[in-house]
Amino acid sequence: MTANKLYRRLMGSDFTRKVAETFGTRLILVGIGIAMNVLIARTLGPEGRGLYALAATVGALGMQFGNLGLHASNTYHVARDRSLLAPLLGNSLLLSFVFGGAGAGLAWIVFSVWPHSAPVHGLLLGLALVWIPFGLAFMLLQNLLLGIQEVRAFNKIELASRILALVFVGCVAVSGFATVENIFAASLVAMFASFLGCLWQLRARIERSLRPSFLLLKANLGYGIKLYLGAFFAFLMLRVDLLMIRYLLGTTETGYYSIAANMADLIYLLPAVVGSILFPKLSALADVQAKWQMTRKAALGVGLLVCPLVVLLMLLAQPLIRILYGAAFLPSVGPFLILSVAMIFYAVNNMFANYLASIGSPWFSVYIWIIGAALNVLLNALTIPRLGIRGAALSSLISYGVVLLLCYIYASQGVKSYEGHAKL
Repeated sequence: MTANKLYRRLMGSDFTRKVAETFGTRLILVGIGIAMNVLIARTLGPEGRGLYALAATVGALGMQFGNLGLHASNTYHVARDRSLLAPLLGNSLLLSFVFGGAGAGLAWIVFSVWPHSAPVHGLLLGLALVWIPFGLAFMLLQNLLLGIQEVRAFNKIELASRILALVFVGCVAVSGFATVENIFAASLVAMFASFLGCLWQLRARIERSLRPSFLLLKANLGYGIKLYLGAFFAFLMLRVDLLMIRYLLGTTETGYYSIAANMADLIYLLPAVVGSILFPKLSALADVQAKWQMTRKAALGVGLLVCPLVVLLMLLAQPLIRILYGAAFLPSVGPFLILSVAMIFYAVNNMFANYLASIGSPWFSVYIWIIGAALNVLLNALTIPRLGIRGAALSSLISYGVVLLLCYIYASQGVKSYEGHAKL
């Protein structure tokens, strides 16, 4: 196949088109996010920006602990059977406003009894807790859109949400009423409007009532909890090094490493987009062999795209860090060079992790992340005292490589087992 034919085939692919659209959307969102951060920081100052960040963290943590893996479970189940859209939507609303609302109410009671434990207080705390049920509902509904492969609608709502937030916050900033509470409330209103838009998009695709199904909810929770645990240990593997550096080396070294880690995270932007589009497509396929072929192609494609990006960033790392952060942060260069290679392993592994999730997320796929997190903790304990922050980066490189190897071996052996049964 000539290069021209290959290019036309790729550009004509529905999968490639959706990845390109979503990646372009994410790049725009990064720009809007930077503008939003600058606007809030300049309007509120350091102290106000800190309070806003704390309130946002309360809402984000509530969503993280309250989703129980149902966001991915929604995508998985509706991709396999679109007739489940109505009960899944009903379940999502029920869980968000009953379970999420109850959790927010309980948090309010706890913070009222022990006010010193609250990160923020008064009206700002109330707004942060209100964010939880609506933010949870918005997240669950967005994943239903991905599950029915309405990627363009998903991207439009994502863009609209961020643009509305920027416009509303900008209006408050120039109104003369720019308090932390009003700025946060503007963001909350934008998110609520986006939730309504997402609900409208889904409701237009449903012809029956949104009656919840507790039997389906039970199945959702059974699948979702495995993804929830896997995501928790994956997050632990990614971030435990920063905590251990803080404990073993102090805040200055932590600052250097945080810059390296944040820059390395940018490498994962494209693989994350590919994974979000790949997962519902894999879940919709009944044939395991077809799933595996698509996964391997995606893994190869991601590897081929990420490797040149990593090489480019490695060459530009020192001048970029000097220009963006100043010469004082040049010690971040060494760990970034190692972490950038580690992110190749993590990016490719994301494709195999999505494959395992698409076949029901076997418990062993959760154990792999537990092994990765435990290995990273052990290696960090051994290398940080001897090699400093470079040791932490090296620990991540080894841990990500081991997780990739385990995921690939487990997934490929499962496919071979399936082929053996199919021949009988």
